[in-house]
Amino acid sequence: MNEIKVPELAESITEGTIAEWLVKKGDNIEKGDPVVELETDKVNVEVNSDFSGVITEIIREEGDDVEVGDIIAKIDENGEAGGDTSQEENEPAESKAKENEQKKEEPKQEDKQADKEETQSKGDVIASPAARKRARELNIDLSKVSPRDPLGRIRPEDVDAAASSSKENTKPAKEDKKSKEKTEFDKPVERVKMSRRRQTIAKRLVDVQHEAAMLTTFNEVDLTNVMKLRSERKEKFIEKHGVKLGFMSFFTKAVVGALKEFPLLNAEIQDNEIVIKKFYDIGIAVSTDDGLVVPVVRDADRLDFAGVEKEIGNLGKKARDKKLEMSELQGGSFTITNGGTFGSMLSTPILNAPQVGILGMHNIQKRAMVMPDDSIEVRPMMYIALSYDHRIVDGKEAVQFLVRVKQLLEDPYDLLLEG
Repeated sequence: MNEIKVPELAESITEGTIAEWLVKKGDNIEKGDPVVELETDKVNVEVNSDFSGVITEIIREEGDDVEVGDIIAKIDENGEAGGDTSQEENEPAESKAKENEQKKEEPKQEDKQADKEETQSKGDVIASPAARKRARELNIDLSKVSPRDPLGRIRPEDVDAAASSSKENTKPAKEDKKSKEKTEFDKPVERVKMSRRRQTIAKRLVDVQHEAAMLTTFNEVDLTNVMKLRSERKEKFIEKHGVKLGFMSFFTKAVVGALKEFPLLNAEIQDNEIVIKKFYDIGIAVSTDDGLVVPVVRDADRLDFAGVEKEIGNLGKKARDKKLEMSELQGGSFTITNGGTFGSMLSTPILNAPQVGILGMHNIQKRAMVMPDDSIEVRPMMYIALSYDHRIVDGKEAVQFLVRVKQLLEDPYDLLLEG
């Protein structure tokens, strides 16, 4: 009998959640076949079998958290598909029936001991192990807890309710008049377990706000020339490169140009050192059903506009299809996020640690603008935001960086030629 274990996933990733079993008990599989999909902090990973044979046992269920090295299933190399492959299942029916009868009549020794201890300590109180543990934590007498279970079994939520009631009864009269904390909703709700990726996103966003001195500066960009250039070149661009000329390539190239002039925005802090990166790996935030991921366009400074557009399109598709590899999510030096695709007009993006800068794009709106000659024209305008880590980036440098991005976008012809 061989074991299927959680393999080494990637550097810094030691655990995951079983998202979906791709096989079931009794299935015949070949060596190298995918058997389970694991959800990790960043991507979903398929685990392949190291053996050929029949799945005899699935040990961990969908939704279970597992760590590298955990046994999640067993496989019999000599088993037959769809058949009874375990030793227990191959035993004669009479033997199994007799054994089952004995199990019913004779409770396990540890169960007897547990029941005895519970009876001695709590009398006739019936409570789940989790409820007893919760009662010990809150110092609640189980004999004074009212169960809501029709069978009289006390559950953890009953203990919480009793603890809350006890606290309420000890509050001063004035405090009783205030709205009381509710332990249950009085209207319908739905509880959904947070995915591992969503938990990680939540933790990292909170961590960065605690660790970085984050500040945001804003500006606005007149996209008249970008839109004109896209209109002029879009058909020839598609014919030549097989991809559309979008806005993201303009912003990516403008960011690279500005980073070269203001290198501290392309850095990170390690202990007491500032690490200034001499490469331009730009993360592009992509929204998926499971949360936000940030795949990285490598060496964006060496790619032309078509190369940037192809890479962004490829990474975006892989993100939505859950096909991203770990290497495609690691090591970015700066991030761009586009809330404008969802209609956002203005926002303050949160840093993608350990990076110290992130550019936020927003939706394009036509607005009446006063021109240098005091005439008024309707122009397609976009607010842009730069969040930065004030520990190493001063306000002056951040503002100048954003102004440079604005200048490059408002005069994109040189940007396109140079890019």
